[in-house]
Amino acid sequence: MTADVIAYLAIGAAAGGFINGLSGTGTALFALGFYLVVLPPTTSVAIVALMSVLVGVQGMWIVRASIFARPDRLLRFIVPGLIGVPLGLILLDRVDSGTLRIGIAVFLILYGGYFGFRAALPSFSRPTPIVDAVVGFAGGVLGGTAGVSGALPSMWLSIRPWTKTETRAVLQPFNMIMLITTVTLLFFRGAYDGTAVTALAVTIPCGLVAAQVGVMVFRRLSDTGFRRLLILLTLVMGIGILLTELT
Repeated sequence: MTADVIAYLAIGAAAGGFINGLSGTGTALFALGFYLVVLPPTTSVAIVALMSVLVGVQGMWIVRASIFARPDRLLRFIVPGLIGVPLGLILLDRVDSGTLRIGIAVFLILYGGYFGFRAALPSFSRPTPIVDAVVGFAGGVLGGTAGVSGALPSMWLSIRPWTKTETRAVLQPFNMIMLITTVTLLFFRGAYDGTAVTALAVTIPCGLVAAQVGVMVFRRLSDTGFRRLLILLTLVMGIGILLTELT
């Protein structure tokens, strides 16, 4: 492994780890572009998925009290999401995933651009267990079909007037479960070969350290600041997906 390859892997891991520690999502968005420069697509996805799971443990630990306080709320997202992932994989052979990702990207850009710079953030306070389940299911389907399981949950949770720990206590475990499913499927497809293992030896330490920095910044954010961060992250996520598909 050359110095250039190590540098790309380290920078990608640092960027992805930091945003994961900060927001609980977005690792692939910030890391994958660096990995794809020096590694094949399947290996890149396998690395970023496993790294996301490992660095995400730190983020889940800091909101563990909120997770155990409302497990029913979390399960409303996760159970339908797990049902949606296999359906998404079935649809993968029947739909144009590239066109789907472009459509999702445009939607994220419009949403993030419109709400991200408004003085007053949108707020939807009443309990919505059915909508939560639909969002979780749709996130699972989109994860299996287009690899963007966190897009819709991020949008939906950003307009809920919950505390930052309550929001993260749903978003991060949801992403973790979807990613663990992805890692398992990739493992059985043989994606974790010698090249992937060597790359993980570089990316995991860098990602873990960067995630700690992100967690420290997260602790300093206000509840409103975290909600605004999620909305702006949807904008960045949309731009990143669109650029990936167009280039």
